[in-house]
Amino acid sequence: MKIGIKDLPLDERPREKMMAQGAAALSDAELLAILIGSGNSEETAVGLMQRVMKDCNGSLNALGRMSIDDLMRRYKGIGEAKAITLLAACELGSRRRREEVVERKKIGNSRDAYEYFADMRDLPLEECRVLLLRQNHSIIGAATVSKGGIAGTAVDVRELMRHAILQRATAIVLCHNHPSGNLRPSREDDQLTKRVATACETMNIQFVDHIIVADTGYFSYREEGKI
Repeated sequence: MKIGIKDLPLDERPREKMMAQGAAALSDAELLAILIGSGNSEETAVGLMQRVMKDCNGSLNALGRMSIDDLMRRYKGIGEAKAITLLAACELGSRRRREEVVERKKIGNSRDAYEYFADMRDLPLEECRVLLLRQNHSIIGAATVSKGGIAGTAVDVRELMRHAILQRATAIVLCHNHPSGNLRPSREDDQLTKRVATACETMNIQFVDHIIVADTGYFSYREEGKI
C-alpha cells in the first residue's frame, strides 16, 4: 500500500505546516515532498525526499545535476512525472537566483558575477560564457562562446570579442565551469585569460574578471590578483 502525505499526523503534513508557519519553516525535503505528493509502499513522500536529499549531501544543486533517468532508476516511487517536477523546481530556483542579480542591474563585484552565472554549476559539460557590460558595469546581456566536454572547451577569442563589439560592450566578464568540481585554474585557463586580456586591451574594453564556477563555489582571477 502506497504511503501518502495524508497518512502523516496532521501536524507533520508539509502542506498544513506551510499554511500554518510559512514556507521558510519547511525543510528542503518537505518542500520537495509537496511537489511529488506521495512516496512508495515503504515510505512517505517526506521520507523519500529525505533519503534523496541525504544521497545529495543536502545539496539542491546536486539534486539539480541528476538526470530524469537517475531519479527514476535509483528511487522507488519516483517516475517520469515526479522526476521532471523535481528537476523543473531546481531549474526555477537557479533562474530565480539569476533574476535577482539581473534586477540589481549592475555587477559590483566578483560575487555578483558568480551569482549571475550560478546556473553553470549544474552543467554536466564545460561551457564558456561572456557577460557584456556598459561602462558603469550595468548588464547588457550574456552570450555562450563555446561548449565542450567534461575536461575542457576551446574558446575562440575572436568570437568572444565579436559579441562584445556587436553589443557595444565596454567591459566584459568571462566565465566557465568546471564539472569536476575542482576550482583550481588549469594552465589552459591561465593562457585563455592572457589571450582575452590582450584582446581587450587592443579593443579598449575593460576585462573585469574571469570566473571559474563549480558546485563548490567559484574562483575569481580578479580577487586572486591574476588580472
